[in-house]
Amino acid sequence: MLLLYNTLTKKKEEFTPLHDKTVGLYTCGPTVYNYAHIGNLRTFIFEDILKRVLQHNGFSVNHVMNITDVGHLTSDADEGEDKLEKGARREGKTAWEIAEFYTRAFKKDLADLHIIPPTRYTKATDHIKEQIAWIEKLKKKGMTYKTSDGIYYDTSKFRDYGKLSGQNLAALKEGARVEKNPEKKNPTDFALWKFSPADAQRDMEWESPWGKGFPGWHLECSVMAQKYLGETLDIHCGGVDLIPTHHTNEIAQAEAVTGKPFSRVWMHGEFIVLKNNEKMSKSSDNFLTLKNLEEKGFDPIAYRYFTFSAHYRQKLNFSLEVLEAAQKTLERLRSHIHMWDAPDGGCADFEQRFFDAVNDDLNMPQALAVMWEMIKSENPSSDKHQSIIRFDTILGLGLAGIQPLQIPNEVRELAKKREAARATKNFGEADDLREKMSKKGFAVDDTPEGFVIKKL
Repeated sequence: MLLLYNTLTKKKEEFTPLHDKTVGLYTCGPTVYNYAHIGNLRTFIFEDILKRVLQHNGFSVNHVMNITDVGHLTSDADEGEDKLEKGARREGKTAWEIAEFYTRAFKKDLADLHIIPPTRYTKATDHIKEQIAWIEKLKKKGMTYKTSDGIYYDTSKFRDYGKLSGQNLAALKEGARVEKNPEKKNPTDFALWKFSPADAQRDMEWESPWGKGFPGWHLECSVMAQKYLGETLDIHCGGVDLIPTHHTNEIAQAEAVTGKPFSRVWMHGEFIVLKNNEKMSKSSDNFLTLKNLEEKGFDPIAYRYFTFSAHYRQKLNFSLEVLEAAQKTLERLRSHIHMWDAPDGGCADFEQRFFDAVNDDLNMPQALAVMWEMIKSENPSSDKHQSIIRFDTILGLGLAGIQPLQIPNEVRELAKKREAARATKNFGEADDLREKMSKKGFAVDDTPEGFVIKKL
């Protein structure tokens, strides 16, 4: 049984797809005006684990991820500058060049983190006609109105607006982050189409029935998700910051047209937090990229491993010190596998417990605990090696590619004698045995799971 927490129903539910063994999965992708920061990347890692778990359970996953390359303004209230245009001015390039550069950078980050690419990437700028057609449908339903700066969705006309966040419309209105716009009927109303400024030409603008301009940020996901996955998705994912505005607006747009549930399951990943419980954010310029971590000497896969230390629905405290500890733990894991015999058999009980953990709403901390318990166990190393390879179909750490180290039996015996000497506190003999190993080209490290032999 696969249990997933559904933000919409506020509980864990047994997952079954609409169509037999095929899952329609939509994950909100990046706005490509800058590098993704490591907080963003935590969400993409959680979604990768979800996809791997679905595949482990025998499902075929049709995964669509959008690339937002137009329309995401600097304010959730549809005010301010388009982030792509702002990035273009920052770097002296066109918005098109900015989008292309940071899309490539994002895809490299995914590859470096062993994140399986989606079945399909969809760009907002490739779907302008479809978005215009969707606005026309909403207009016919009486859901829109025109202001001096665009076409807006009237949230008061959608009965279930706010059902995802659990807030009613009045509460959302009171808490809405808005700049004053006297033409808006409700503070929560949002732009479907923004008009180009009369006194300037944008890099990205298109003709429409209402005037030259560009689509609102929220529209693209509703339109592209339904184009490629149908009117009702199985699972829709993103960060928790998308719940009250972006995902709430996606539901309003989609369901107003179709009259059907937009997504059966909604899943959201929590933030990475810094000192003083501060959220990592590009807007406040307090963010680290994967490239920054690599420049500091960290393996990208160590960051992937680090994210498993908390459940995806829990905030995760980040510092370079805790990342360094994760990197050392990952290196220790690799060292154990180097020492093991070629994979064979497996540890059935540990495998059952591991996959039970990931099937319980992707409980990665519990899965890691089971893995390390197995490593410490007395099971034959070949069995442990086989199970690790099976675990890695979920972990995605590249463990299956680690080749056993060819350790002479004489060196293994020296290591065992050294371990026995240490157990009887005969440290002088233990040091002598370590020196003998060193002369044969091998070192030995002591770990909580027992000794590890390495080649010098």
